[in-house]
Amino acid sequence: MRSEASVAVTPPAPAAPPVGAWEPLRHGTFRAMWLAVLASNVGTWVHDVAAAWFMSEKTGSPLMVAAVQSATTLPTVVFALVAGTLADIVDRRRYLLAVQCWMLVMAVAPAVLALHGSLEPWSLLGLTFALGMGSAMAMPAQAATTADLVPRPLLAPAVALSSIGINIARALGPALGGVLVARFGVGSAFSLDAVSYLGVLVVLWRWRSTRATTTLPAEPFGVALRAGLRYASQASDLRSVLVKAACFYTFANALNSQLAIVVRQELGQGAGTYGVLLTCVGAGAVSGAMVLPRLRARLGIDALVFAASLVYAAVMLTAAHVRDVGVLGGALFVSGVAWITVLSSLQTAAHVSVPTWVRARALSLYIVVFSAGMAGGSLLWGSVAQRFGTPLALSVAAATVVVGALVSLRFRVGAALSRDTTPSGHWPTPAVSDDVERDRGPVLVTVDYTIAPEGRAEFLELVARLGRTRRRDGAVQWGVVEDTARPGGFLEYFVVGSWLEHLRQHERVTHEEKALQERLTALHQAAQPPSVRHFVGATPTLPRPLTPENDS
Repeated sequence: MRSEASVAVTPPAPAAPPVGAWEPLRHGTFRAMWLAVLASNVGTWVHDVAAAWFMSEKTGSPLMVAAVQSATTLPTVVFALVAGTLADIVDRRRYLLAVQCWMLVMAVAPAVLALHGSLEPWSLLGLTFALGMGSAMAMPAQAATTADLVPRPLLAPAVALSSIGINIARALGPALGGVLVARFGVGSAFSLDAVSYLGVLVVLWRWRSTRATTTLPAEPFGVALRAGLRYASQASDLRSVLVKAACFYTFANALNSQLAIVVRQELGQGAGTYGVLLTCVGAGAVSGAMVLPRLRARLGIDALVFAASLVYAAVMLTAAHVRDVGVLGGALFVSGVAWITVLSSLQTAAHVSVPTWVRARALSLYIVVFSAGMAGGSLLWGSVAQRFGTPLALSVAAATVVVGALVSLRFRVGAALSRDTTPSGHWPTPAVSDDVERDRGPVLVTVDYTIAPEGRAEFLELVARLGRTRRRDGAVQWGVVEDTARPGGFLEYFVVGSWLEHLRQHERVTHEEKALQERLTALHQAAQPPSVRHFVGATPTLPRPLTPENDS
């Protein structure tokens, strides 16, 4: 039998040189999608401005105005993981088309109601929540699609460009929404938002995505959800990304949430100054994205995130204590550079640290942490500012950003950028004497090694790393035991729930695991490669109890 651990040793690929920030736009489908999503994000900001203005006019209630923002962001925390699971087990293009159609209908409804004068506060709140739900369902799939639109070397600048698009929309959308509401009413603003979804629909309709060929059925939703959570629990790179994200966004969001208060109460300025300062943040983000490839190549992702966190903390202290608009504008420009550095770096690490089969689920976890950190941070620092004042709240938040940066130094993500998580397909089809039903289980797989005494320590270290990948890919139990009767004899074993789950492991194994198996094979001292055996659960047939009828 050919061994699943028997492969030829191949040299590592040379590191690719850094690429330009705008290079991904040379790819037509990515460029079209980027422009369409930019237009859609502008429409979303226009909707938010119109909804807040309508609610303030109709109700005059700060709570109802705040409820509009909550209706937009709350669905992200609630539905993102569900959306990521669906995006990994169905055709992603068709899934996005369905979600965009839902959002188009939900955007048309308030426009029609407003133009006919029949829009009410509670109906707007419900429709806004429905739109937010659609956005939450789309976000993981859209994020995972980036890796399908550009080659892997262009993934980091592509993620940065996506962040640039968000900042451009944040700069243009509120201003455009304000003009439309002032001159033509909220109905025109809602109508523009509805039209903005058409571009994404057209690009998705024309895009022909390529899916990995498989003869296996799609995972059921519950199985896929558990698989995603299991993968996240075993993937150290992804866990590090999530920890770094929580440590930064929860504390750094104090500046975003309190900037309007600083402008109005501390500077004594109006909405115009607030808009200019937001533009400074957006301009800094765009500028930062252009220099990110060179900075990342020179410093490395971990040092870059740490340095950007410290810079952002310094800007927060500036906002807390400096009362000169010009100085604050310059500081906020720098904050845009720091923010895009952290955002793009962590998103890129989240993309490349996971294989395709679980990418949307992994990104959905990142989105949940990001959204929860932003929402929770806003409430936390808003409460502190309400009781102790905005300057003190920003000063304490700046200190916690520094503490979070120091704590997150333990969680490294730099190695994720060099890992090859593409499927290798190097496991051969298991040898079986008869067809095995796919639902039979559990399945026990063993790999038999013979290791020289001088290679024992290295073997145990490598096989432990391989064990983590076995668990990530579906093993519910893994271990390695040593033969007491055969010096150097080791047996690696892992258990999978069913034969179908083991077949899925064959499709999930990556080039990173292949490299580990090559090193283990090189330590094997027998003439034949490590032998692999498969055992499937067998239900014993119990003897019938003795009765007068069957007693012979």
